[in-house]
Formats: sequence, C-alpha cells, structure tokens
Amino acid sequence: MPSALPRFPRLTRRRALRVLVAGLVALGLLMWWLWPLGSPEPTGRLTFSTGVRTGVYHRYGELLEDALGRDMPEVDVRLLPSEGSQENLARVASGQADFTVATADAVAKFRRDERAGADQLRGVARLYDDYVQLVVPAGSRVQSARDLKGLKVAVGQPGSGVRLISDRLLKAAKLDPREDVTPVSIGIDTMPAELMAGRIDAFFWSGGLPTNAVRELSERFDIRLVPLGDLVPELQSDGNAHYYRAAVMPQDAYARARNTSAVTTVAVPNLLVTTERTSPELTERFTRAVIHSRDDIGQEVHAAQRVDLRTAIYTDPLDLHEGARRYYRSVKP
Repeated sequence: MPSALPRFPRLTRRRALRVLVAGLVALGLLMWWLWPLGSPEPTGRLTFSTGVRTGVYHRYGELLEDALGRDMPEVDVRLLPSEGSQENLARVASGQADFTVATADAVAKFRRDERAGADQLRGVARLYDDYVQLVVPAGSRVQSARDLKGLKVAVGQPGSGVRLISDRLLKAAKLDPREDVTPVSIGIDTMPAELMAGRIDAFFWSGGLPTNAVRELSERFDIRLVPLGDLVPELQSDGNAHYYRAAVMPQDAYARARNTSAVTTVAVPNLLVTTERTSPELTERFTRAVIHSRDDIGQEVHAAQRVDLRTAIYTDPLDLHEGARRYYRSVKP
C-alpha cells in the first residue's frame, strides 16, 4: 500500500490570526532594532555655572563642555564662571543656568533657608568630594584652626561654598568668624598671590585634590597645610553629619608643600544639580555624557576619577531628576 501522506493541522481563522500577530510583532521588533526611533536629538542652548576660573569646578566644566559637544553636537554649551556653590545654586534655581556643581552642605543650606526655587532643585549625579584646605606659609605659627585668632584669613567670596565651610570650621574651633579673625573675602584666583605678598596670614580653600592654584603656589612659595580633622566631631554635631566626613590628604597631593606626613581634614561631596524644569531627555543625555567622560576628564582633573555609577545616584539632600533616573536604570546591570 502507498504510504500515507503526512497530515497538517487545519489552518483555522484563529490560528491564522495568531500567526499574523506573531509575524507583526517580530517585524516590529526588527524595525525597532534597525531603525533608531528614540527621542529627537537635543538642540538649543545649555548654560553650565562653574566657579572661579582657577578652581576645579571651572576646569571640570571646560572638559565636560568638550564631552557634551561630542555627545550633543546640536546643543550650544555655555560656561558661566561664578564665586562658587551658593551663587551656582541661586543661578540654577532662578533659571539663569541649567546645570551646575555645588557642595552638598551648600545645597542643604539653600533648601533650609527656603531660598526662591529651592523646591525645584534636583540631583543629577554625586561627583567627587571636596577637601577643605587651610594653607599657611611654611614658617607660620599656626598649627591648628584655633591658632588663627587675631590673623588675617581669606575665607572665600560671599557666594562660595568655601565661605560656608570656613565660617563653620572657625565656629567649631570656638572662634567668631567676624570678631576673632580679620576675614578677607577673596577666592582662590587671588588667595595665593595675597599669601605670598604677606597681605593675608592664611586661607581656606575647598576643592578637589589637587587644586592647581594650590599646587602652583607650593612650587613658588613654601607653604604648609594645617590639619583640620580634630574639628570634624564638632562640625558634624551641628546637624551636618550627612555632609561632612573625616578625610586624609595624602602627602603627595602637594608634593612640594612642607608637610612631613598626610594631613587630616574634612571632606564634603559635590553634586551635579539641575531643576525639574529641565527636560528628562536633555538630562538623560547630560548624565550619560558625565559618566562616559569620567576617564578622559580624570586624566586632567584627578578628582573626577572618583565619579562612579554605584555612588552617582546618591544625591542627598536632593531627589534624582527623572532624566538622570532613566539613565541609571538603563545601565543597571
């Protein structure tokens, strides 16, 4: 007998519909894979408020500007120098700038003081930590912050983060920042020259390690960094434990400084900040550029090497911007 022909299942209307739907789904996935259907390329102008021109904030901004230019070529990035963290936050909150860098303690104060627009601030990334540096001539009698009494001390410009932390450190050392020292309101762009000329006896600076202005000063003039680690407990007891931690500046951070060992000090995190007004699409692309450019920027701004996906999401006291949250979710292992 001839062998029976194989019998195929009857193609019912329901089965045909299932096959058609499966085919359309497969075709849609293939087109999505081959054809970029994402959000349109960002365009327009973006303003980034940085810091004094000789500080780490501004140099970081210059290098990030290059990275943003490669990642978002249709966006015109504008850098806006500033006095520092407190002025930066006011600019972003008021809409004068779109993104900025500010220390976490300055952000907390801005919110606590209920400054205009404070409720609009959002975090993009935790970057690197600033190290507080108290710089004196190598032969100075100053061995601790308490020894600054009666001296002329540069404490940073009014809109800077260093002004905030220097005032708090002086209070932690039981000194009145207005009565027990003669405060000089200048920034890191002029502090080194004033110290060399003897017009100030010491200066406070808060920045990434190493700060070029301090390093260059150490190569022209004998300086020493004064330990501040003993003030950390008092500093933290004033409701700021979330933002200040004990830290150590290695001796080779400023190899030419006349310190014979590492120096204890205070560190505070830097946050990349925007507002909820900034679009999620732009913020997501901005966040990506920040993370992807870490190694390149870190070759010149060594502190930037500490930017890390595992810690970038911790932007306390600010909530993460939705665009930044999208980016971190997209790269979550």
